[in-house]
Amino acid sequence: MPGTVLYAREGHIATITYNRPEALNAINAELRADLNAAWVRFRDDEDAWVAIVTGAGRAFSAGADLRGGGAGDATAASFWETPPFTSLENGIEIWKPIIAAVNGYCLGFACTLVSACDFVIASDQAQFGFPEVQLGVPTIQGSIRMPKKVGWQNAMELLLIGDRVDAKRAKEMGLVWKVVPHDSLMDEANALAQRLCKAAPLAARATKEVAHRGQELPFHQAVRFGETMRKVAGATADAKEGMLASREKRTPGWKGE
Repeated sequence: MPGTVLYAREGHIATITYNRPEALNAINAELRADLNAAWVRFRDDEDAWVAIVTGAGRAFSAGADLRGGGAGDATAASFWETPPFTSLENGIEIWKPIIAAVNGYCLGFACTLVSACDFVIASDQAQFGFPEVQLGVPTIQGSIRMPKKVGWQNAMELLLIGDRVDAKRAKEMGLVWKVVPHDSLMDEANALAQRLCKAAPLAARATKEVAHRGQELPFHQAVRFGETMRKVAGATADAKEGMLASREKRTPGWKGE
């Protein structure tokens, strides 16, 4: 039987899909564990260079499953006690490019996950939000990520009001990169993934890591770290291939080595 999260790889592109469409992909304990496992699988698969994350059915994900009635729902206190750095929402380090293809409701935990992605492509039917304050609980990871992602006042609109915003407003905020017609969403996401695969994978990962860590380090330390990463990436076989391909005026054949 299919799991609550699907993982499929075609070439160098992995697609990770929330797969509880009958529940609008609401996140229960099983889905949360399956999703974390999918991110670890993507991180550790050297042939997977880019990921697309999306949802099956009418929603990306409606957030935590609050319906109750079972150990797998998010009404149990233990659901909220996820160790840090075990999921994309709470900080697992994945330096490969990640695209969110948001096809419908994207709420709570799912909106936090989207804020951790490098590109967000939204269907014109997508809606985003953090309903937690209207349910009497605080938003934690979303509160940490959103001010950096969309600026203070836009973040407070999402976090403190709790109402959903449409794809157009999410793009105005800077949460969404591109809004596309619903039926072309996955075509657009795959086209972007193909473009990202033209980059040398190790160079892309080094660049993303420097961009991320450089926001947290003092400037001179960030430059030192970046120059170290340049030397590491410059010693790879792909770096030699890139220079050779440029001289020979041909498309490089990356191997991720």
